[in-house]
Amino acid sequence: MKLTGAQILLKCLEKEGVDVMFGFPGGAVIDIYDEIPRSSVEHILVRHEQGAIHAADGYARATGRVGVCLVTSGPGATNTVTGIATAYADSIPVVIFTGQVPRALIGNDAFQEVDIVGITRPCTKHNYLVQDIKDLAKTVKQAFYLARTGRPGPVLVDLPKDVQNQITEFEYPDKVEMRSYKPTNKPHIGQVRKVVKLLKEAKRPLIYSGGGVITSGSHEELTWLGRKLRIPVTSTLMGLGAFPGDDELFLGMLGMHGTYAANMAVNNCDLLLAVGARFDDRVTGKITTFAPRATIVHIDVDPTSIQKNVSVHVPLVADCKSALAALKKETKATLDEFDWQADHQPWVDQVQTWAREHPLTYKDNTDAIKPQFVVEKIYEITKGDAIIATEVGQNQMWAAQFYKYTRPNTLLTSGGLGTMGYGFPAAMGAQRAFPDKLVIDIAGDGSIQMCIQEMMTVVCNKLPVKIVILNNGYLGMVRQWQELFYEKNYCATCMDAQPDFVKLAEAYGAVGYRVTEKKDVEKTLREAFKVDKPVIVDIRVEKEENVYPMVPAGASLTEMLLV
Repeated sequence: MKLTGAQILLKCLEKEGVDVMFGFPGGAVIDIYDEIPRSSVEHILVRHEQGAIHAADGYARATGRVGVCLVTSGPGATNTVTGIATAYADSIPVVIFTGQVPRALIGNDAFQEVDIVGITRPCTKHNYLVQDIKDLAKTVKQAFYLARTGRPGPVLVDLPKDVQNQITEFEYPDKVEMRSYKPTNKPHIGQVRKVVKLLKEAKRPLIYSGGGVITSGSHEELTWLGRKLRIPVTSTLMGLGAFPGDDELFLGMLGMHGTYAANMAVNNCDLLLAVGARFDDRVTGKITTFAPRATIVHIDVDPTSIQKNVSVHVPLVADCKSALAALKKETKATLDEFDWQADHQPWVDQVQTWAREHPLTYKDNTDAIKPQFVVEKIYEITKGDAIIATEVGQNQMWAAQFYKYTRPNTLLTSGGLGTMGYGFPAAMGAQRAFPDKLVIDIAGDGSIQMCIQEMMTVVCNKLPVKIVILNNGYLGMVRQWQELFYEKNYCATCMDAQPDFVKLAEAYGAVGYRVTEKKDVEKTLREAFKVDKPVIVDIRVEKEENVYPMVPAGASLTEMLLV
């Protein structure tokens, strides 16, 4: 069957099981758009290319599948770079298709030409410039394979306009063979047995779970290990939901804004089992004082992540699911001969004492609406049965601290890059994947304005995303640092001049609410969550509320500022 390059691309997407892509047209991809109506792949027109990549990212995080976006050359392509870097930092499988000027014009400063392959080389897992139509199908197959295997990540495919018009025989490869890419998925059994031995010897073990557990789909294995061996579990921001947030063994998030119990457990454990995490600086604090008493085991599919930030005693290079399954098998055989639960109970008692003595809390002694109270109410109303997206800043940390994530793939947040504007389009992608689920973007009044134009996208596509703005009139996290470390020099962080979010919602054809009194919070949220349309809930919260606990930059995890 002979097809054009544009037709081949869409056939490839169908072969990969792609049901939707997010995009914005332009001259360099107009031939692809000409074929979309004849394809089974749905196209959602965004209002800005950054919305397209974030939506594809949110779709990927919520489903575990590869997200897809399509944009034109030049500014269309460069508008996706922030989203590509966001996906790269958090290891999210996304394939980005960009248009390019005809091959004969590449390098001639043609209209809307940029070297997007060169620009994105540092923030993609791999990228391609398709020079020959005969390579197109194979390239697309490789792109999806690379995006989803090993340590997942974004892959970009740049498509010159003339390649889209060429004709060739369409053959889609059955499998991918790449000599230079052989990810290690299975763990070395010798290393697994070393870990089991260490677990038996440990009196104060701690599991440190990261986003890799969710990406690999190994939450069940992790939960079995924690519960069966009676080991407390702490999590990175990206790992929330991998271990049930309402379980007695769960200590909450660790690090800069982690719980007292989690940070004290890291400081006092004698064995730290890190699974699918990368020892980010927001987690470790002062690196020389991180887990000072612990033997550290690091499980990760990416060998370059091991020994990068901390010295590891036992590395285990493998897919988290395979590694945890192997650990489960080895420890299962010892359940009759070794009383894991009794051996670890004194340690569990200790960390639970820390949790009781210093719980996550806030001073709720005024008539002002506390943002933590709002997040608690969202959890109470949804009972944890919602997909939560966040923007970045204080709203993100409060959403991580005061909402209990009991299942994986239910928190969509920009962890590694910290991208303001991420949450709303990510929620849009998740809502498209799960039209019958409640999807909520917990936002700040600063972040939400970065991609607010996607209100038109959700309205047009009947995606009933709920945006809850914790409106404090500031760029809150920067203001908090200015308060604590810069003598309240609130330079460029005041956001008092802002739109009327209720009228803005109505202008787009959505529904808007404003809450200024604490007694109206729960009633308004319940009403908003029942509306079968996109909604903005503008909640005027305490203006100078801070996120606590907080570990100052460069300090040890035990040097927490508490409420």
